[in-house]
Order: sequence, then structure tokens, then C-alpha cells
Amino acid sequence: MSLKKIIEEKKEWRAHVSRVKALPQDYQIVYKEIQKYLFKVGPVELSEGLGLLSEIVSFFEEGAAAKKGVLEVTGTDVAAFCDALIENSNSKTYADLYQEAVTQNINKNMKK
Repeated sequence: MSLKKIIEEKKEWRAHVSRVKALPQDYQIVYKEIQKYLFKVGPVELSEGLGLLSEIVSFFEEGAAAKKGVLEVTGTDVAAFCDALIENSNSKTYADLYQEAVTQNINKNMKK
């Protein structure tokens, strides 16, 4: 990765963080939990840019502008909200990759 690309990604991340910090406190709290959840079980593509995270912030900005509470926007089951986002992303998750690796290891070792 070139130095120029690294600098651009850092700028993009800092701008993203600034958008999150501009959200009301309840939205920030839920956003951070969603981010943790997605980094643990979410789409592998998250490591390739801000796409989904940026969409979530935009969605939250709209909810905040409409004076809605964050749980009115996401629903009270935030994990289910995250799961729906993951399902709609049509991207492999870390769980999918792990399951594939387990299956491959079993198949490989069973052939011996």
C-alpha cells in the first residue's frame, strides 16, 4: 500500500470519526457498540473501507435530525439490527470464513 493511500484512508477515517462525534450521545453509544459488533462478526469488507459504517452514520444523522431516539431508529434489539445489516450486505463474514476453514480442514484430514 502506498503512502499516499494510507494518508487518504487516515483522512477518511478522521472525517468519519468527526461525524460520529457530532451525533447525540445516545447515537454515539449505540454506534460504538454496532462498530464493535460488526468488527467481531460482521462483513469482511469492513476492513476495505468505510462503506457500511458510513451508511450507518448517515442513517443515524437522519434519525437525529428527525429528533428520534436512537432505539426508535434501530429498534430495541441492536444485535438483530446488526444481523440484518450483515445479511443485507451480501458479503462474507468472519464466521463464514471460519466455517469454511473448519470444513476444509475436516475434508483434508479425512482424506488421509
